[in-house]
Amino acid sequence: MPPPRRRRGAPEEPLPGRRNRRPVKKKSKAKKAVVWTGGVMAFVLIGTAGAAYLYLKHLEGNVTTEDVGNVADDGFSKDEAFNILIIGTDKRTGGGNEGYGDKGSVGHADTNILLHVSKDRTNATAMSIPRDLIVNVPDCDGKDGAVIPGTQNKRFNTSLGQYGRNPGCTMKTVEELTGIDVNHFAMADFNAVKTLTSAVGGVEVCLAKNVNDPDSHLNLSAGKHTIEGEEALAFVRTRHSFGNQGDLDRIKVQQQFMSSLMRKMTSGDTLTSPTKLIKLANAATKALTVDKGIGKASTLKDVALELKKVPMKNLTFTTVPVKDNPAEVVKATVVPLEPNASQVFNMIKSDTSFTAVKAKEKKEKAAVAARLKGTKSAADEVRVRILNGGAPGGSAQEELTYLQTEAGVTKSENAGNADETQTKTTLEYAPDQADQARRLAAIMGLSGSALKPGESVTNAQGLPTMTLTLGEDFKGAGVKMNSSAAPANVDKTTANEVKCAS
Repeated sequence: MPPPRRRRGAPEEPLPGRRNRRPVKKKSKAKKAVVWTGGVMAFVLIGTAGAAYLYLKHLEGNVTTEDVGNVADDGFSKDEAFNILIIGTDKRTGGGNEGYGDKGSVGHADTNILLHVSKDRTNATAMSIPRDLIVNVPDCDGKDGAVIPGTQNKRFNTSLGQYGRNPGCTMKTVEELTGIDVNHFAMADFNAVKTLTSAVGGVEVCLAKNVNDPDSHLNLSAGKHTIEGEEALAFVRTRHSFGNQGDLDRIKVQQQFMSSLMRKMTSGDTLTSPTKLIKLANAATKALTVDKGIGKASTLKDVALELKKVPMKNLTFTTVPVKDNPAEVVKATVVPLEPNASQVFNMIKSDTSFTAVKAKEKKEKAAVAARLKGTKSAADEVRVRILNGGAPGGSAQEELTYLQTEAGVTKSENAGNADETQTKTTLEYAPDQADQARRLAAIMGLSGSALKPGESVTNAQGLPTMTLTLGEDFKGAGVKMNSSAAPANVDKTTANEVKCAS
């Protein structure tokens, strides 16, 4: 029987001294259409977090903005992939919340999800970041230009609130952890779950067993239930009744709840009810604090319309792969599980979907047919130089060793680092090297789009050679690029799936 787990999320000790440094249209039809758009595109991340983006000018006053300086982007691009960090705090703000969270909490980052929306809008990924994940929190700017010193090997939840840290500090922590550029943030407290679920008339949940949790006050029998308000908040806060009674299993339940809420928000029952839509619009905007870059009504409208393009079946929920902290006897915190965590981060950085997207598959098949069709050279006839263009350090040498010792590509060499970082791995070759390119593509699982017809260069012996540049999407020496995108043991689910909490 495993040793008892002590309660996670406790505040840190005080930090030593700081160092200083520097209008709605009148026609009812138009109004209804605007509310409809907002209802469809309300994007909500639950636990203690919620967010929605609505194109109603009179709702702009509901949204609170916070200036985090140049950590957040100045505006929003409709033509690029974007990443928004959703933060749910444990601060006891709002009526009726006196009994939740830690008394007197400064508002730690209790629930955290990084939402990535692809450049082509065919898919999105919502990645949960455990509050008990051990990270390095970097230096960040506080009030009046004061610098809040960073801390090493601390819980992720201390990146907000602790020592006066603002959401910009949490954004910088995510960037240092993942290498992913975080464009914006949206933050909410306990009221988000209560008001949003009540606005849509309740959310259906499913339990695999009876639950009676005296801590969260959730008391439900096994089976399906429609819950809202206080009961909905109790559901997403419960952790002692699911799995191993820890925060990681609570994250799974929250993701299931979020999927159900999003299905309800986009259902015909909600979309055909002006009353529900107006309630949803008001509840969602009042629940938010966002950065100034997305705080205007026109910008929120743009975000909403871009989110509207993502099919529900291609919105994937996942969690940073972790393992128990080996430095602890009584397990209370977690650390990233490698190489799985880096693979997930790289998928998001390289705008790779966790789901099969038909439009991408069709385009990929056309590229493969055009560039991979034809004869292939023998492996020992392939001449290639390898550059590291964004893969982890040492990847070029590791891939060289694999190609020479395992794949028979003996005429290969390590050419060091590329001049620039690139998201995708590429193989550039001259027309008369096409048969060599096809052989290497088969060995590495390169797609047709990874093959770049061009000009050959010379290797160290002065002979013509192809150029293989390992990008940020490189999965490791000997791992085929066309293998299953997500590591086999990474938990993930999609928004259209119905599951019962267990």
